[in-house]
Amino acid sequence: MPTRPIHAVMRPEHLVVADAKQSVRDVVHLMAKHDANAVMITEHGILTGIFTEHDATFSVLAADVDADATPVAEVMTHNPMTIAPDHPFVHALHMMYEGGFRHVPVVDQDRRPIGLVAATDALNLDAREFGADLERREEITVIL
Repeated sequence: MPTRPIHAVMRPEHLVVADAKQSVRDVVHLMAKHDANAVMITEHGILTGIFTEHDATFSVLAADVDADATPVAEVMTHNPMTIAPDHPFVHALHMMYEGGFRHVPVVDQDRRPIGLVAATDALNLDAREFGADLERREEITVIL
């Protein structure tokens, strides 16, 4: 499972992108619309940051920041660590563990966002493999 390349793990619904000039409130509404825990922030299509639910809680709400007047660029995580789509998923998991974060943007060679992987993706893969294993066992039981 962890040896799968990133592009095999990425889920299209995780690709939510916003412009750095958008207000925090607009980006949070975008997160709610897409049921996303993180949004990749770009300037001219190039990844410059990531805004997560953690940022919304601690850098906006707890800091009493005006969500309507503040551009997301002021409270996002700047220059996040990224990964290429052909790297193994275990590399992303290691990055998250070592860095203490839960999301890694997947970018092309020009730093344009193409996906996002999250720590929860490991659980999703395990659950799918567990379900497939159960189905195989049931099929074997029927045959026997």
